[in-house]
Amino acid sequence: MREFEEKFFLPYQRRWISDASRLKIIEKSRQIGISLATAYRLVREHSSRDCRFDAWVSSRDEIQGKLFLEDCKKFSQILNVAARDLGRELMALNKKSGSVSIPFYNNHFIHSLSSNPDAQSGKRGTRVLDEFALHSDPKLLYAVAYPGITWGGQLEIISTHRGSDNFFHKLIEDITENGNPKKFSHHRVTLQDALEQGLLRKLRTKVSADDPIRAMDEGDYFDYIRRSCPDYEIFLQEYMCEPCDHRSIFLPMHLIEDAETLYDPQKITDKNDLFLGVDVGRTTDLTVFWLLASVEDKLISKDIIVLRNRTFSEQEAIFYELLAMPMLRRVCMDQTGIGRQFAERAAERFGKYRVEGITFTNSIKEQLAYSLRTAFENKIIKIPSDDLIRADLRSVKRENTFAGKIRFSAENTEKGHGDRFWALALAIHGAQKFQPQRETHFVNVSRHWRVSRLPQPSISILA
Repeated sequence: MREFEEKFFLPYQRRWISDASRLKIIEKSRQIGISLATAYRLVREHSSRDCRFDAWVSSRDEIQGKLFLEDCKKFSQILNVAARDLGRELMALNKKSGSVSIPFYNNHFIHSLSSNPDAQSGKRGTRVLDEFALHSDPKLLYAVAYPGITWGGQLEIISTHRGSDNFFHKLIEDITENGNPKKFSHHRVTLQDALEQGLLRKLRTKVSADDPIRAMDEGDYFDYIRRSCPDYEIFLQEYMCEPCDHRSIFLPMHLIEDAETLYDPQKITDKNDLFLGVDVGRTTDLTVFWLLASVEDKLISKDIIVLRNRTFSEQEAIFYELLAMPMLRRVCMDQTGIGRQFAERAAERFGKYRVEGITFTNSIKEQLAYSLRTAFENKIIKIPSDDLIRADLRSVKRENTFAGKIRFSAENTEKGHGDRFWALALAIHGAQKFQPQRETHFVNVSRHWRVSRLPQPSISILA
């Protein structure tokens, strides 16, 4: 049996199979074979003469429950341990339990239960709650299933995330942040973890000969999956074990998608007023120049230049090239910390009204953030469709401090620290505060505009 497991299962699957903890939980990427490994473990356990309990498997729907038992059937045939004609018994209703079951020689069963939490009531033995977060009421399901292991057996919870408000995420938070009071054995497997442990090698043996996956390496496959997701946030949740936080994320995804759908840089001419927002970084943080063009009472992204690990002189040279644009009316830039010298030198050279340095405080960031969101809500802003831009705009969260005040923050990652968000907010601020000396389009963020479908963007990423 050990030889079979070494050959058939990947390391993260074998760790899950061998974990005999009373309570065990796994947050996982989609389609990495954890349910398959669970089916094998249950069959292996029920092949033993020492097996004392039935197993009750609750899947998110009837189809998934039948597929789980199909996997159990396959392993039963491989190990030659099932009791009767599995082709017939698999779909037979066990009248006593109200479930579909597989019988074993030792008179114990693996049952597939309804997803209704009430189906767990009154039953003893091992519980498997598959795709736990996708059940209609995970908290109630846990509450009804847990007493079933009072006299023995295991409780196994398997799931991808489904938002930060879901009870599954609360269980994970208790483990990782609150000292694990329930004493779960915790497993976590992202797509990257699975690829590093051989998932793609195994996948290549299952797909057809002409499937493009056969020609991919791990990096190609990772990017292929990421691009196939509706957006970067969904990719993080479904494949990287990072739940969407719908409570504190400040800019809703639907507003970003609206701004992407109607993007048309081709409408920009050399006669449109331009507004530049600059968020300055050096090594950890990015430097972002976000250039907006005022077109028919809308602000269309003309250029987004992202710099990483560039010297101050290199950054300043790019900045001055932008400042030399004749239609650039106003620049707003973060002068907190290292940005102060940039702002002062640019203001001296190009004029204090044209270049405004802004020191970030909580109240200033609140004003900038709400102006940005209002512009998105009123469909003024047009931005390119780009995973990194989406992730950065969604990374900024609104939090309440212990003093009862509002704070805006973003997780610091290698892809950014909300830098694109703040550069765009500064550009919008510059457009709103522009006082034209002649008749020109004034951007009014209190209005609503009609829009029509348009094409794609100009983004420069200079590493």
